[in-house]
This record gives sequence, C-alpha cells and structure tokens, in this order.
Amino acid sequence: MMLIAGPCVIESESMAMGIAAQLKAITTELQIPFVFKASFDKANRTSINSFRGHGMDEGLRVLDKIKHELSVEVITDIHLPDQAAVVAEVVDILQIPAFLCRQTDLIIAAAMTGKPMLVKKAQFMAPWDMKNVVHKIEECGNKKIMLCERGTSFGYNQLVVDMTSFAEMKRLGYPVVFDATHSVQKPGGQGTSTGGNREYVEPLALAAIAAGANSVFMETHPTPDTASSDGPNMIPLSQMHDLLKKLQAVHSLVN
Repeated sequence: MMLIAGPCVIESESMAMGIAAQLKAITTELQIPFVFKASFDKANRTSINSFRGHGMDEGLRVLDKIKHELSVEVITDIHLPDQAAVVAEVVDILQIPAFLCRQTDLIIAAAMTGKPMLVKKAQFMAPWDMKNVVHKIEECGNKKIMLCERGTSFGYNQLVVDMTSFAEMKRLGYPVVFDATHSVQKPGGQGTSTGGNREYVEPLALAAIAAGANSVFMETHPTPDTASSDGPNMIPLSQMHDLLKKLQAVHSLVN
C-alpha cells in the first residue's frame, strides 16, 4: 500500500519540509512506500481572493529540496500543457487534476514527458469512462499510469464515493488510488471556499482499501483549521500514524 500525502498547497518551505519529514518518519517505521504531495499553484480555488501558492518556480524549488534532502519521491499537479515538461524535470509523478482529466492537450503534454502519471477521475465522470483517458496516454507511448477515485458529484455541494469504482477502473489494467480527503469535500460549500467533513476520511479510506484500492492519497497539515487551502477535509498530522496503521491492517487482510 503506497501513501501519497502532504499539504494541499505549499504555504512555506519550512512547513512543507516539516510535514514531509514527519510523514517520512511515520512511513519508514510502518514500511509503507511514500510519495510527498504538495501543489505549487491551486488554480481551481473557489474565490479569486483565495491563496493559490507562491508560483511554479518557488514551488518546484521547495519540492526539489524535499526530494533530495529527505530522499523521498514527490508529486505535484499541473494545470497547463506548457507546465508539463518543466515540472517533469523535478517531480517523480505528474498529477492531473480531476476537473482537467478530459483536457486532451494537457494529457498529451504530460504523457509525452514519459513520467508516471496520476490521473484523477472527474467528479462528473463514470469510472468506466476513464478508458478514454487511459487510451490517450497509451497512444503517447506512456503506460506508467495510476487512476484516482476522488468522489462523484451528488446534487449541489455534495460528493459520494461509489465503492464499485475501484473494481471498474482496475479493469483498465492500472493501479487505482483513493483520494480520501478530497472525497469528503463540499465543493464551494462555504460560499467563497470549499467545505468538508474530515471525520469521514477514516471510514471511507478503510472501506476503499477493503474494496480494492491499491493506494491512498491524503492531504494533511499540522493545524488543518488554519490551513490556507482545503482545511476542513485535511487530516491533522498528529493522527496520520494511527490511521495508516489501520489502513495497513485492512490492506494486509484483503491481500
């Protein structure tokens, strides 16, 4: 069971480095493969006044430092085709945001770098329709693909997780990751920002692993209620060790 985890956005070098160091210590103890995740730009914020990050150059500098000083793999999301090649020089995995998984130019640009890709299923897409996304990547000669379930729109400001999604997407021949924290979002639920219910992260993550998810994606922060982005659905860093032990136990049982 691989863990992809980190803060939603790089708020500062010291905070990102501190979170990465703690997560590495936890996953080393539990013998869980770990990839550090943080965004250099949150291009899909609800409000134009929301914090987006410190830009690509500074974000990539921080990710590169974490990668080399802590000896961990890193992943970040891209939003524009011309970001793909530049970001691929630093990160180990390119992430395609859910809202953009049908953007052909973005998919092709990322695939052509040859880097592994984590593609999030859009909230409005059926899991079996991800076959077309997979085909676009494969046509570029890239078969280093992970697909990601992150909830499906259910009415206004609500998401639900269909546990059959893992079996459906695994039929496409690639590992499936469960994004446990974004799946408990309430998009735009606070008017000018996204809300969420972090108390549901644990039961959904346990259920997803039991249903066949290969890995887990979770955003975490030392003090989520003061985080610059996605605080309502992030896991407090202090709770990650115990949660991962539970997930690891379920993963061992079902495998």
